[in-house]
Amino acid sequence: MQAALPISASREHVRYRRDGAVVTITLDDGKVNALTPRMLADLGAALDRAGRDGGAVVLGGREGVFSAGFDLGVLRAGGPDAAAMVLAGFAVAERLMAFPAPVVIACSGHAVAMGAFLLLAADHRIGVEGPYTITANEVAIGLTLPHAAIELLRHRLQPAAFQQAALLAAPFSPDAAVRAGFLDQLVPPDRLAADAADAAAEFADRLNPAAHAATKGRVRSEALAALRAAIAADAASIRPS
Repeated sequence: MQAALPISASREHVRYRRDGAVVTITLDDGKVNALTPRMLADLGAALDRAGRDGGAVVLGGREGVFSAGFDLGVLRAGGPDAAAMVLAGFAVAERLMAFPAPVVIACSGHAVAMGAFLLLAADHRIGVEGPYTITANEVAIGLTLPHAAIELLRHRLQPAAFQQAALLAAPFSPDAAVRAGFLDQLVPPDRLAADAADAAAEFADRLNPAAHAATKGRVRSEALAALRAAIAADAASIRPS
């Protein structure tokens, strides 16, 4: 087992640990896990490393919150930094959806906007029981949903939940999130880390890596093509001219 180490010397908000066939990547900024440009870059570097190390991946957050989404300060300031941050977030989601090894998300609490969209890109999502919310809140705070967000919601949610999430910024409780398609199962908070690691280890042991990767490519080919086209449309619409 490898001790959890920061992926970047400049930041300790993304930690990386390898334990046998399971890599655990933990987001923890000590606050609400806002997806800043630096955190997204460090998360991308962690995924690069996980790809080299092989095995299944667990992506988790801090107690009470998986991620509150993009850094609103950067987002509302607009300009090239905001555009780059948004595109980097959806690039991470695309990487998770296409990742050749199994990806488990351990949802430790609130998942808002980009935090919720990351859930939709993983293979298996385990959430904690408790009073928290999963929501795509863009239209409630005056933002039009990016094309890429719409494709991620469409990819994984039940049709009625897709409409509620996209058009009405519906807040989903954990139980409702399972029914909607944001999560696959719920566990008590004190079981989250162990159960996510066990699930990832079981996938790594039971699944043939090459067959898993090839089948994922086939199963998700249309969804990935739609997501990549949506990211390109977002890039064209939000990049400063």
